[in-house]
Amino acid sequence: MAALTIDLGRYERGLREQGFSRVAGVDEAGRGALAGPLVAAAVILPEGFDLDGIADSKVLTANARDEGYERIVRDAIAWTVCRCTPTRIDRRGLHKMNLWLLRRCVTTLPVEPDYVLTDGFAVRRLPMPNLSIKKGDAVTASVAAASIVAKVTRDRMMDRYHRRFPAYGFDRNRGYGTKEHRDAIREHGPSPIHRYSFKGLATGYHDGDGEEDA
Repeated sequence: MAALTIDLGRYERGLREQGFSRVAGVDEAGRGALAGPLVAAAVILPEGFDLDGIADSKVLTANARDEGYERIVRDAIAWTVCRCTPTRIDRRGLHKMNLWLLRRCVTTLPVEPDYVLTDGFAVRRLPMPNLSIKKGDAVTASVAAASIVAKVTRDRMMDRYHRRFPAYGFDRNRGYGTKEHRDAIREHGPSPIHRYSFKGLATGYHDGDGEEDA
């Protein structure tokens, strides 16, 4: 039986047929991690953008993501990245900050979109029409592109954090709760960039050293 081929561009084509010419996709990376920032990206792809190698960032190899990232940021009509520190996640809550980041990405694009596609979460109070799509990063070109930009940006941040806090293996686990990572937390305690509000992490250790601006 032949594998199902997903037409990643169908949502954008349909919207262009309705008169929307600047369709933005928005997605985040790092939502389920125990450490590190939450990163979101918004991307407006041009009509005719080559979608070869563009897919949900989670199914791509690191090399494929890097190649896709370079093409997207080079050829996109507009793109932007926003981030939220672990401290803000702890203080205000993950879901609230997730929605805030997605909205901020859309509203800070250097070119204003006339329609927005999101991955799963409905983002309220946007000044333009929008649609949330279940597994949007797997079925929609612009959301897939945003997922790649967010993932690559966050991975590069975690590589830098690994150099500061090498005991946790952030260059491999990216802050997610692998056995290696949890064992390191038990041995060394949480680092300044861990999310202290998450279940299983100790409190009272954070001194703010790992904080970056959201």
